[in-house]
Amino acid sequence: MNAPTPPVKAGATRSKTRSRLLNLGRIVLSVGLLAWILSTAGLAQLAEAARRADLRLYGLALAVAFAGIFVRSLRWQWLLKAVGAQVPFRRVVYLYFIGSFFNTFLPTGFGGDVVRVLEIGPGATSDQAAGTALVDRLSGFIILFVLALVSLPFSYRLLPASLSVLISLMALAVLAGSGLLFEGRLLRRLTAWLPRSLSLAGDAWIGKTYAVITACGRRGVAGALFWSLVFNLLQILANVLVARALGVTVSAWVFFMSVPLTTAVLLVPISISGFGVREGVYVALFAQLGVGTALALALSLATYALDFATGLAGGLVYFGAGLLGLRRKQ
Repeated sequence: MNAPTPPVKAGATRSKTRSRLLNLGRIVLSVGLLAWILSTAGLAQLAEAARRADLRLYGLALAVAFAGIFVRSLRWQWLLKAVGAQVPFRRVVYLYFIGSFFNTFLPTGFGGDVVRVLEIGPGATSDQAAGTALVDRLSGFIILFVLALVSLPFSYRLLPASLSVLISLMALAVLAGSGLLFEGRLLRRLTAWLPRSLSLAGDAWIGKTYAVITACGRRGVAGALFWSLVFNLLQILANVLVARALGVTVSAWVFFMSVPLTTAVLLVPISISGFGVREGVYVALFAQLGVGTALALALSLATYALDFATGLAGGLVYFGAGLLGLRRKQ
């Protein structure tokens, strides 16, 4: 008579099955949405939009996208120094490139952040890496939505009223949540009654990570916000350059609103690398501005290609370091 399957093994099997089904669902969703949008836009019109593109402007957008990697590296190193970690800048750039690779090719947009933490190497503890990586990502969101709010008086007439309200509510939620997170004392009090493994006031991993977040201090957060401002302006500039390369002449203010919206949507892991979802957002958004489906789809794919290029470069760096034995061991 066969022995019963151990509960742990059965649980692991069920977890793997759920993971495979979720990934299959994401693939089906991505393929289905892309197929539907392509059928609506027409391959011939899409090819014509690509043929007419100004490659010089697109090349400039690509250069701006790569510059963004170095700016974000400066932001993370600033935060690491704020908590006493000593990680060389070249190492931080390397980690950001490989993070870009995993963010591009994993189902969600923050898988690369986990890889950055796991591969931090000497000079920083895992708690320091995790805490500063969270502040690093959050500071980008704060500035992105601040820019959206600042641009609202100039762009609200260009977008549907419901979309302007949605972006405003998202921005206010991000700002309020960030203020609560950085304040520290209130969240520690609110979670003090929770089990040690979940309490922000405890000495478990989550408590230690939160201690790093609050240890960044005003100077550390202020510096991160500055570099986030530089990065997000570069990101918006890259989007504008891609639009101009394709002949899309909508106001540049539109991108101060559209970039935060698409960034937030892509963090939800419902598709593979945002395929289908990103294109749907672009088509729906730019249709309100009189941009045809084919051109909006071309704009979405061309913008994604910038992330794909930096992600591919990160993949080459990562696997090249592995082949040459240059990847640090933990």
